[in-house]
Amino acid sequence: MNVAIACGGTGGHIFPGIAVGEGLRARGHSVTLWLGARNVEDLSTSAWDGPVVRIRAAGFPSGLSLRTIGVLFRLAGSIWTCWRHMRRERPDAVLAMGSYASVGPGVAAHLLRIPLVLHESNAIPGKAVLVLAKYAAAIGLGFERAEPYFSGRRREVVGFPLRDNLQGAPPLDGLENDRFTILVMGGSQGAHALNVTVPDVLCAAVRRGLPLQVIHLSGAADEASVRSRYEEGGVPARTYGFLDEMGRAYAAADLAICRAGAASCAELALCALPSMLVPLPSSARDHQRENARAMVVAGGADLIEQDELSVNSLLPYIERCIAEPDYLEQKRAALARMQPGDAVTMMCELVEEAGEVGTAEQPLLR
Repeated sequence: MNVAIACGGTGGHIFPGIAVGEGLRARGHSVTLWLGARNVEDLSTSAWDGPVVRIRAAGFPSGLSLRTIGVLFRLAGSIWTCWRHMRRERPDAVLAMGSYASVGPGVAAHLLRIPLVLHESNAIPGKAVLVLAKYAAAIGLGFERAEPYFSGRRREVVGFPLRDNLQGAPPLDGLENDRFTILVMGGSQGAHALNVTVPDVLCAAVRRGLPLQVIHLSGAADEASVRSRYEEGGVPARTYGFLDEMGRAYAAADLAICRAGAASCAELALCALPSMLVPLPSSARDHQRENARAMVVAGGADLIEQDELSVNSLLPYIERCIAEPDYLEQKRAALARMQPGDAVTMMCELVEEAGEVGTAEQPLLR
Protein backbone atom coordinates (compact mmCIF):
# COMPACT_ATOMS: atom_id res chain seq x y z
CA MET A 1 0.00 0.00 0.00
CA ASN A 2 0.89 3.64 -0.49
CA VAL A 3 -0.17 5.54 2.65
CA ALA A 4 -0.32 9.30 3.25
CA ILE A 5 -0.06 10.41 6.90
CA ALA A 6 -1.25 13.94 7.66
CA CYS A 7 0.48 14.84 10.91
CA GLY A 8 1.56 18.47 10.63
CA GLY A 9 1.31 21.05 13.40
CA THR A 10 3.12 20.26 16.64
CA GLY A 11 5.26 17.41 17.93
CA GLY A 12 2.18 15.94 19.61
CA HIS A 13 0.84 15.11 16.16
CA ILE A 14 4.09 14.62 14.26
CA PHE A 15 5.75 12.11 16.58
CA PRO A 16 2.84 9.63 16.64
CA GLY A 17 2.47 10.06 12.88
CA ILE A 18 6.12 9.14 12.41
CA ALA A 19 5.74 6.20 14.82
CA VAL A 20 2.87 4.76 12.77
CA GLY A 21 4.72 5.58 9.54
CA GLU A 22 7.73 3.58 10.67
CA GLY A 23 5.43 0.75 11.66
CA LEU A 24 3.74 0.73 8.26
CA ARG A 25 7.10 0.77 6.46
CA ALA A 26 8.24 -2.18 8.56
CA ARG A 27 5.14 -4.04 7.31
CA GLY A 28 6.12 -3.41 3.68
CA HIS A 29 4.12 -0.28 2.84
CA SER A 30 5.24 3.04 1.33
CA VAL A 31 4.58 6.09 3.51
CA THR A 32 4.58 9.82 2.81
CA LEU A 33 4.24 12.41 5.56
CA TRP A 34 2.01 15.39 4.86
CA LEU A 35 3.11 18.43 6.86
CA GLY A 36 2.44 22.15 7.08
CA ALA A 37 5.05 24.87 7.02
CA ARG A 38 6.02 25.39 10.67
CA ASN A 39 9.63 25.50 11.87
CA VAL A 40 8.92 23.02 14.69
CA GLU A 41 8.02 20.44 12.04
CA ASP A 42 11.59 20.49 10.71
CA LEU A 43 12.92 19.75 14.21
CA SER A 44 10.36 17.05 14.91
CA THR A 45 10.95 15.20 11.63
CA SER A 46 14.75 15.29 11.68
CA ALA A 47 14.91 11.49 12.03
CA TRP A 48 12.40 10.78 9.23
CA ASP A 49 14.15 9.64 6.04
CA GLY A 50 11.03 9.08 3.92
CA PRO A 51 9.20 11.35 1.46
CA VAL A 52 7.42 14.48 2.69
CA VAL A 53 4.69 16.63 1.12
CA ARG A 54 4.35 20.18 2.45
CA ILE A 55 1.08 22.03 2.16
CA ARG A 56 -0.28 25.33 3.36
CA ALA A 57 -2.40 23.93 6.14
CA ALA A 58 -5.61 25.56 7.33
CA GLY A 59 -8.21 24.62 9.92
CA PHE A 60 -11.93 25.14 10.30
CA PRO A 61 -13.09 28.68 11.13
CA SER A 62 -14.33 29.44 14.62
CA GLY A 63 -17.30 31.74 14.97
CA LEU A 64 -18.35 34.47 12.54
CA SER A 65 -16.17 37.50 11.87
CA LEU A 66 -14.25 39.22 9.09
CA ARG A 67 -11.35 36.92 9.91
CA THR A 68 -13.59 33.95 9.12
CA ILE A 69 -13.55 34.89 5.43
CA GLY A 70 -9.76 34.68 5.30
CA VAL A 71 -9.77 31.36 7.14
CA LEU A 72 -12.33 29.94 4.71
CA PHE A 73 -10.24 31.00 1.72
CA ARG A 74 -7.11 29.40 3.21
CA LEU A 75 -9.06 26.24 3.98
CA ALA A 76 -10.42 26.06 0.45
CA GLY A 77 -6.91 26.59 -0.92
CA SER A 78 -5.54 23.84 1.31
CA ILE A 79 -8.22 21.37 0.20
CA TRP A 80 -7.67 22.25 -3.46
CA THR A 81 -3.89 21.77 -3.17
CA CYS A 82 -4.32 18.41 -1.41
CA TRP A 83 -6.95 17.27 -3.94
CA ARG A 84 -4.66 18.05 -6.88
CA HIS A 85 -1.69 16.28 -5.31
CA MET A 86 -3.68 13.19 -4.30
CA ARG A 87 -5.31 13.02 -7.73
CA ARG A 88 -1.86 13.02 -9.33
CA GLU A 89 -0.23 10.63 -6.82
CA ARG A 90 -3.17 8.74 -5.37
CA PRO A 91 -2.57 7.03 -2.01
CA ASP A 92 -4.36 3.81 -1.10
CA ALA A 93 -5.28 5.21 2.32
CA VAL A 94 -4.92 8.46 4.27
CA LEU A 95 -4.23 8.56 8.00
CA ALA A 96 -4.93 11.91 9.71
CA MET A 97 -3.49 12.47 13.18
CA GLY A 98 -5.70 15.43 14.09
CA SER A 99 -4.98 19.20 14.27
CA TYR A 100 -5.67 21.82 11.65
CA ALA A 101 -3.07 20.24 9.35
CA SER A 102 -5.36 17.20 8.91
CA VAL A 103 -8.27 19.12 7.47
CA GLY A 104 -7.06 19.64 3.90
CA PRO A 105 -5.80 16.07 3.38
CA GLY A 106 -8.85 14.60 5.15
CA VAL A 107 -11.42 16.44 3.06
CA ALA A 108 -9.46 15.81 -0.15
CA ALA A 109 -9.36 12.08 0.64
CA HIS A 110 -13.13 12.07 1.07
CA LEU A 111 -13.70 13.92 -2.22
CA LEU A 112 -11.50 11.40 -4.04
CA ARG A 113 -13.07 8.43 -2.22
CA ILE A 114 -9.77 7.44 -0.67
CA PRO A 115 -10.20 5.53 2.62
CA LEU A 116 -9.61 7.84 5.59
CA VAL A 117 -8.48 6.74 9.06
CA LEU A 118 -8.25 9.12 12.02
CA HIS A 119 -6.38 9.16 15.32
CA GLU A 120 -7.63 11.30 18.21
CA SER A 121 -5.08 11.40 20.99
CA ASN A 122 -6.95 13.47 23.59
CA ALA A 123 -9.71 12.71 26.06
CA ILE A 124 -11.86 15.41 24.44
CA PRO A 125 -11.67 15.29 20.63
CA GLY A 126 -10.59 18.30 18.62
CA LYS A 127 -12.78 20.03 16.06
CA ALA A 128 -10.86 18.64 13.07
CA VAL A 129 -11.38 15.00 14.09
CA LEU A 130 -15.01 15.56 15.03
CA VAL A 131 -15.76 17.01 11.58
CA LEU A 132 -13.70 14.47 9.64
CA ALA A 133 -15.16 11.55 11.60
CA LYS A 134 -18.25 11.44 9.37
CA TYR A 135 -15.97 10.53 6.44
CA ALA A 136 -13.72 8.07 8.29
CA ALA A 137 -13.56 4.33 7.82
CA ALA A 138 -12.12 3.95 11.34
CA ILE A 139 -10.97 6.06 14.27
CA GLY A 140 -8.22 5.20 16.74
CA LEU A 141 -8.59 6.77 20.20
CA GLY A 142 -5.99 7.60 22.80
CA PHE A 143 -8.43 7.69 25.75
CA GLU A 144 -11.46 5.51 26.41
CA ARG A 145 -13.42 8.54 27.61
CA ALA A 146 -13.41 9.90 24.03
CA GLU A 147 -15.56 7.01 22.75
CA PRO A 148 -19.00 8.62 23.31
CA TYR A 149 -18.11 11.39 20.84
CA PHE A 150 -17.99 8.85 18.01
CA SER A 151 -21.12 6.79 18.62
CA GLY A 152 -22.06 4.72 15.58
CA ARG A 153 -18.57 4.93 14.08
CA ARG A 154 -15.94 2.23 13.88
CA ARG A 155 -13.58 3.20 16.67
CA GLU A 156 -10.93 1.44 18.70
CA VAL A 157 -9.16 2.56 21.88
CA VAL A 158 -5.56 2.06 20.81
CA GLY A 159 -3.65 4.45 23.07
CA PHE A 160 -1.00 6.82 21.80
CA PRO A 161 1.51 5.69 19.14
CA LEU A 162 4.94 6.19 20.68
CA ARG A 163 8.45 6.25 19.34
CA ASP A 164 10.46 3.09 19.96
CA ASN A 165 13.47 4.97 21.41
CA LEU A 166 11.85 6.02 24.69
CA GLN A 167 12.48 2.94 26.81
CA GLY A 168 15.87 1.52 27.65
CA ALA A 169 17.83 4.67 26.80
CA PRO A 170 20.73 5.70 29.05
CA PRO A 171 20.27 8.86 31.16
CA LEU A 172 21.51 12.16 29.77
CA ASP A 173 25.19 12.85 30.30
CA GLY A 174 26.49 15.43 32.75
CA LEU A 175 24.03 14.73 35.58
CA GLU A 176 24.92 13.76 39.15
CA ASN A 177 23.61 10.43 40.39
CA ASP A 178 22.97 11.60 43.97
CA ARG A 179 20.65 14.51 43.09
CA PHE A 180 16.88 14.48 42.69
CA THR A 181 16.25 15.20 39.01
CA ILE A 182 13.27 17.26 37.84
CA LEU A 183 12.24 17.34 34.19
CA VAL A 184 10.40 20.51 33.13
CA MET A 185 8.74 20.46 29.72
CA GLY A 186 5.91 22.08 27.84
CA GLY A 187 5.65 20.15 24.61
CA SER A 188 7.73 20.55 21.46
CA GLN A 189 7.53 24.34 21.59
CA GLY A 190 7.96 24.80 25.32
CA ALA A 191 5.52 26.53 27.65
CA HIS A 192 6.17 30.18 28.45
CA ALA A 193 4.16 30.13 31.69
CA LEU A 194 6.26 27.22 33.01
CA ASN A 195 9.44 28.89 31.80
CA VAL A 196 8.55 32.01 33.81
CA THR A 197 7.45 30.40 37.09
CA VAL A 198 9.19 27.05 37.53
CA PRO A 199 12.80 28.40 37.53
CA ASP A 200 11.81 30.68 40.45
CA VAL A 201 10.51 27.64 42.34
CA LEU A 202 13.61 25.55 41.69
CA CYS A 203 16.01 28.38 42.52
CA ALA A 204 14.16 28.79 45.83
CA ALA A 205 14.46 25.03 46.40
CA VAL A 206 18.23 25.09 45.92
CA ARG A 207 18.55 28.10 48.25
CA ARG A 208 16.70 26.02 50.83
CA GLY A 209 19.31 23.30 50.42
CA LEU A 210 17.33 20.71 48.44
CA PRO A 211 19.69 18.41 46.50
CA LEU A 212 18.14 18.70 43.06
CA GLN A 213 19.10 19.18 39.44
CA VAL A 214 17.02 20.14 36.43
CA ILE A 215 16.43 19.16 32.82
CA HIS A 216 14.39 21.99 31.30
CA LEU A 217 12.93 21.83 27.78
CA SER A 218 12.12 25.49 27.25
CA GLY A 219 11.43 25.87 23.54
CA ALA A 220 13.70 28.02 21.39
CA ALA A 221 12.20 31.40 22.32
CA ASP A 222 12.93 31.17 26.07
CA GLU A 223 16.05 29.00 26.02
CA ALA A 224 18.61 31.74 26.72
CA SER A 225 16.61 33.40 29.52
CA VAL A 226 15.82 30.10 31.27
CA ARG A 227 19.45 29.01 31.15
CA SER A 228 20.56 32.37 32.54
CA ARG A 229 18.13 32.23 35.46
CA TYR A 230 19.34 28.80 36.52
CA GLU A 231 22.95 29.92 36.31
CA GLU A 232 22.22 33.01 38.41
CA GLY A 233 20.34 30.90 40.96
CA GLY A 234 23.09 28.29 41.27
CA VAL A 235 20.82 25.48 40.06
CA PRO A 236 22.55 22.56 38.29
CA ALA A 237 20.53 22.51 35.07
CA ARG A 238 20.59 21.29 31.49
CA THR A 239 18.46 23.62 29.35
CA TYR A 240 17.36 22.69 25.82
CA GLY A 241 15.36 24.59 23.24
CA PHE A 242 14.46 21.20 21.74
CA LEU A 243 15.55 17.69 22.66
CA ASP A 244 15.17 14.76 20.30
CA GLU A 245 16.52 12.20 22.79
CA MET A 246 13.51 12.24 25.09
CA GLY A 247 14.13 8.68 26.24
CA ARG A 248 17.37 9.80 27.88
CA ALA A 249 15.60 12.66 29.67
CA TYR A 250 12.89 10.35 31.02
CA ALA A 251 15.52 7.84 32.13
CA ALA A 252 17.30 10.52 34.17
CA ALA A 253 14.26 12.12 35.81
CA ASP A 254 12.59 11.39 39.15
CA LEU A 255 9.70 13.81 38.63
CA ALA A 256 8.25 15.80 35.72
CA ILE A 257 6.58 19.19 35.86
CA CYS A 258 4.84 19.61 32.54
CA ARG A 259 1.81 20.29 30.39
CA ALA A 260 -0.83 17.60 29.91
CA GLY A 261 -0.77 17.07 26.17
CA ALA A 262 -1.67 13.59 25.04
CA ALA A 263 1.88 12.83 23.92
CA SER A 264 3.38 13.86 27.25
CA CYS A 265 0.82 11.85 29.23
CA ALA A 266 1.41 8.73 27.13
CA GLU A 267 5.18 9.00 27.38
CA LEU A 268 5.04 9.57 31.14
CA ALA A 269 2.91 6.44 31.49
CA LEU A 270 5.19 4.35 29.28
CA CYS A 271 8.32 5.44 31.17
CA ALA A 272 6.58 5.28 34.60
CA LEU A 273 7.61 8.83 35.47
CA PRO A 274 5.45 10.57 38.12
CA SER A 275 4.44 14.12 37.31
CA MET A 276 2.86 17.34 38.39
CA LEU A 277 0.67 18.24 35.42
CA VAL A 278 -0.12 21.87 34.59
CA PRO A 279 -2.86 21.88 31.91
CA LEU A 280 -2.79 24.63 29.31
CA PRO A 281 -5.80 26.80 30.23
CA SER A 282 -6.46 27.74 26.61
CA SER A 283 -6.28 24.22 25.17
CA ALA A 284 -9.07 23.51 22.71
CA ARG A 285 -12.21 22.25 24.46
CA ASP A 286 -10.11 22.11 27.66
CA HIS A 287 -8.71 18.75 26.56
CA GLN A 288 -5.48 19.06 28.56
CA ARG A 289 -7.38 19.27 31.83
CA GLU A 290 -9.31 16.13 30.93
CA ASN A 291 -6.06 14.36 29.97
CA ALA A 292 -4.58 15.35 33.33
CA ARG A 293 -7.64 14.17 35.24
CA ALA A 294 -7.37 10.77 33.58
CA MET A 295 -3.75 10.53 34.77
CA VAL A 296 -4.70 11.61 38.29
CA VAL A 297 -7.56 9.10 38.47
CA ALA A 298 -5.13 6.36 37.39
CA GLY A 299 -2.89 7.36 40.32
CA GLY A 300 0.18 8.33 38.32
CA ALA A 301 0.13 12.13 38.51
CA ASP A 302 -0.92 15.21 40.41
CA LEU A 303 -2.56 18.31 38.94
CA ILE A 304 -2.16 22.02 39.58
CA GLU A 305 -3.85 24.84 37.70
CA GLN A 306 -1.59 27.32 35.96
CA ASP A 307 -2.89 30.31 37.95
CA GLU A 308 -2.09 28.45 41.19
CA LEU A 309 1.51 27.75 40.18
CA SER A 310 3.90 29.58 42.54
CA VAL A 311 6.83 29.12 44.88
CA ASN A 312 4.41 28.76 47.81
CA SER A 313 2.36 26.03 46.13
CA LEU A 314 5.02 24.01 44.32
CA LEU A 315 8.00 24.12 46.69
CA PRO A 316 6.28 22.13 49.49
CA TYR A 317 5.26 19.54 46.89
CA ILE A 318 8.85 19.11 45.72
CA GLU A 319 10.03 18.88 49.32
CA ARG A 320 7.54 16.09 49.95
CA CYS A 321 8.59 14.18 46.82
CA ILE A 322 12.23 14.27 47.94
CA ALA A 323 11.53 13.49 51.59
CA GLU A 324 8.99 10.70 50.95
CA PRO A 325 10.31 8.33 48.25
CA ASP A 326 7.35 6.00 48.78
CA TYR A 327 4.99 8.70 47.52
CA LEU A 328 6.55 8.69 44.06
CA GLU A 329 7.06 4.93 44.13
CA GLN A 330 3.30 4.45 44.46
CA LYS A 331 2.79 6.65 41.41
CA ARG A 332 5.38 4.69 39.41
CA ALA A 333 3.52 1.49 40.27
CA ALA A 334 0.22 3.05 39.17
CA LEU A 335 1.74 4.16 35.86
CA ALA A 336 3.12 0.67 35.27
CA ARG A 337 -0.39 -0.74 35.77
CA MET A 338 -1.71 1.50 33.00
CA GLN A 339 0.14 -0.81 30.59
CA PRO A 340 -0.06 1.19 27.35
CA GLY A 341 -1.00 -1.08 24.44
CA ASP A 342 0.82 -1.43 21.16
CA ALA A 343 -0.85 1.57 19.58
CA VAL A 344 1.45 1.54 16.55
CA THR A 345 0.46 -2.01 15.57
CA MET A 346 -3.23 -1.35 16.17
CA MET A 347 -3.17 1.82 14.04
CA CYS A 348 -1.31 -0.02 11.27
CA GLU A 349 -4.03 -2.68 11.27
CA LEU A 350 -6.79 -0.06 11.03
CA VAL A 351 -5.03 1.56 8.05
CA GLU A 352 -4.50 -1.78 6.32
CA GLU A 353 -8.13 -2.77 6.88
CA ALA A 354 -9.37 0.54 5.48
CA GLY A 355 -7.12 0.24 2.44
CA GLU A 356 -8.44 -3.23 1.73
CA VAL A 357 -12.06 -2.09 2.00
CA GLY A 358 -11.19 0.61 -0.53
CA THR A 359 -13.93 3.13 0.30
CA ALA A 360 -14.54 5.84 2.88
CA GLU A 361 -18.10 6.64 1.84
CA GLN A 362 -19.82 4.21 4.20
CA PRO A 363 -18.04 4.22 7.62
CA LEU A 364 -17.94 0.79 9.21
CA LEU A 365 -20.36 0.45 12.08
CA ARG A 366 -19.04 -0.94 15.31
